Amino acid sequence: MLPLLNLADAERPLAWRRGRTICVAEFLADVASVAAVLPSTCSSAVNLCTDRYAFLVAFCAVLARGQTNLLPPSRARQAIEDALAANAGSYALGEHPPAAASNRFVTLPPLGGEATPTLPRIAGEQIAAIGYTSGSTGQPKPNPKRWSSFSASTAYNVAALSEAMQLAPGAIAHVVATVPPQHMYGIEMSVLLPLLGPFAVHGGQPLFPADVAAALADVPEPRLLVTTPVHLRALLADPVALPKLAAITSATAPLDAELAAAAEARYGAPVLELFGSTETCVIAQRRTAHETDWRLYESIRLRPQPDGTLVDAAHFDQPVALQDLVELRPPQGFRLCGRHADLIEIAGKRASLADLTRRLLALPGVRDAAVVQQDEPDAIGVRRIAALVVAPERSEAELLEALRAEIDPAFLPRPLRKLAALPRNETGKLPRAALLAALSRDGDA
Repeated sequence: MLPLLNLADAERPLAWRRGRTICVAEFLADVASVAAVLPSTCSSAVNLCTDRYAFLVAFCAVLARGQTNLLPPSRARQAIEDALAANAGSYALGEHPPAAASNRFVTLPPLGGEATPTLPRIAGEQIAAIGYTSGSTGQPKPNPKRWSSFSASTAYNVAALSEAMQLAPGAIAHVVATVPPQHMYGIEMSVLLPLLGPFAVHGGQPLFPADVAAALADVPEPRLLVTTPVHLRALLADPVALPKLAAITSATAPLDAELAAAAEARYGAPVLELFGSTETCVIAQRRTAHETDWRLYESIRLRPQPDGTLVDAAHFDQPVALQDLVELRPPQGFRLCGRHADLIEIAGKRASLADLTRRLLALPGVRDAAVVQQDEPDAIGVRRIAALVVAPERSEAELLEALRAEIDPAFLPRPLRKLAALPRNETGKLPRAALLAALSRDGDA
């Protein structure tokens, strides 16, 4: 049995909510009060709490009852219903019943009650959560996570972040996250860190720059901002000043080195890009403004394969296969060479969708872009390349003409369609189904 909290000092801050600190004792009392109302005959719960602190409490209450947290790839009605249907004896839990929860919904009781705080112990083999892939390369897939595996992977993150932040022994760092807690990156950085490391988390989910600044101002130093490239780019485009940061983390999409350097220059804090997946959790990091290669966490091992990479670690049940293609860089590093599904071949020529997207993003006036290979072949049997782009001041014809000088004609997008915004999800990812659906609709150019 493993403890729910590694630092169980009753008075230490664990969260910040509505302008006040919540200590471990109050948090454990909230967990006990929520656990008491959960159905004992059920095996798993879809955690729909929107307040991050409420999500944290519900997540732990589900664990304390010996149940599993279900983490659908989105809060869309169908995604929630699919998760409930795929897991017999499941229910939904949240502050307010949504339309998607049918009759299997438990309303979170008011927090801050008088329940007796107790420290739950969790079986290491208990399936703490089932995370679903985002669907960016296909259909979402379930990935069960044991509590012992979560605990082991979090220890790596605690060590890496403590070093990057130069966290003094006994100090508590304070996390503000722009990513939702339902996403695996959000779970790792804003749920598991305060449970298993010297961290406290802000209960909000700020998105707009002014809201991010206000949330950071709510918590004391040292501060850790957990964000994504999309949110980081929005912060840099806004003149709002941020309180002093000790570090910034970025994940969910590739971080451009120039963007990382600009963030470090403006905010005076190291920007750590984290490498991982729903299947593996975070396994490597790099300081992207200064490093090209990734540094694997200790005991993680990679085995390159023709169609991807096998990842192994002592806390894995078995090696995990990823589509990422890597080149090992001893003693404990690697260089990312793309993804197997990202590589395309047309007319005997090969290219990378990520590289084509990068070239499109580099064109003047382009604010956001994505390049995708279509599912259906054309009249001569070729699956053509298409592009979606946000570029208010430029026409589609201008963009295509500019691309002709940058890429081989075989990979020129057909069509290239302008949109007011790309269909990104809450973490900034672009599910393939949403991209293809956007392509099937008329553009707004």
